[in-house]
Amino acid sequence: MRRVWLFAFGAILAAVTTALAPVSADDKDGSWTILKGQIVYPAGKDIPERKALDVSQDKAHCLSKGPVLDESLIVNPKNRGIKNVVVWLRPDDQNPKSAIPKTKIFPADATRKAEMVLIDQPCCMFVNRITIARVGDTIVVKNPAPVAHNFFCSTANNGDHNPTIPAGQEFKIGPLVPENTPIQFKCTIHPWMSGYIRIFDHPYYAITDENGNFEIKNAPIGKFRLVVWQEKVGFLGGKEGRFGTPVELLRTVTELKPKEFDIAP
Repeated sequence: MRRVWLFAFGAILAAVTTALAPVSADDKDGSWTILKGQIVYPAGKDIPERKALDVSQDKAHCLSKGPVLDESLIVNPKNRGIKNVVVWLRPDDQNPKSAIPKTKIFPADATRKAEMVLIDQPCCMFVNRITIARVGDTIVVKNPAPVAHNFFCSTANNGDHNPTIPAGQEFKIGPLVPENTPIQFKCTIHPWMSGYIRIFDHPYYAITDENGNFEIKNAPIGKFRLVVWQEKVGFLGGKEGRFGTPVELLRTVTELKPKEFDIAP
C-alpha cells in the first residue's frame, strides 16, 4: 500500500511540476523560436542631448514634475541602446505586398483575443509615445490629468480624429484595421505632445526598451527579414530598409548581434 501511495504521489507531483514549468517557444514541435536583439547608436558618435521642450500651455501642471524633455530620440549613455525603435519580421523578399502566411503564426497568437492598447497622458506627454498594436485591437486614449487634452490624427484606413478629452475621460479608436504607414498623433492644445502608432497584421513585432533591447516570442524558424524603424529617420537602411535585412531564425533562441542605427540628432 505504501509503495502504491508513493507512486501515486510521485505521478501527481510530476504533473503539477510540468504544468507550472515555463514553456519554451519550441517545446511542442520545434517550429518556433525567440528572437532577441539590440539597436544601438553608432560607436564613436556623441550621445545626443535631450533638450527641454518649450512648454507654453498649462505650465503649472505640465512642469509640476520638472522640465519636459524631448523624446524623439532617447539613447542610453551607458550602453548606447536606442529606446522606442520598432522592429518586425516580414517575408524574405522585396515584394511590398508579401505577408507572413497564416501557417507561420504561432497557434496561440493566431487565436488571441483583441486587446485594449492604452495611450496615457499623465503629465503633458504621451505614454507610450510609440505605440504598437495589432489588427482588431482598440486604442484607448486616457486623460488622467487635471487639464483637457485632445487627440488629433489623420489616417488612411482608421479614420480622422480630433476629439477634446476632458480631465478624467477617455477616447477610443477601433477595432483597428490594417495600416501600411505609421500614424502620427498629436495634442493640438499642447503642441509639443506627439507620438506614433504602428499597426500589424501578425504578432511578430516589438519595441526596444531603455537599453535598446527587443524580444519577439514564438516566431517561426526559417528565413525572414527584420525591419527596423525609428520615428526621426524612418527605416534603418533608408528607403530600401522597408524590406528589412535577411535573418535566419533558429531553434529555441536566435540572438542577433547589436545593430547600429545612425540617427542624426
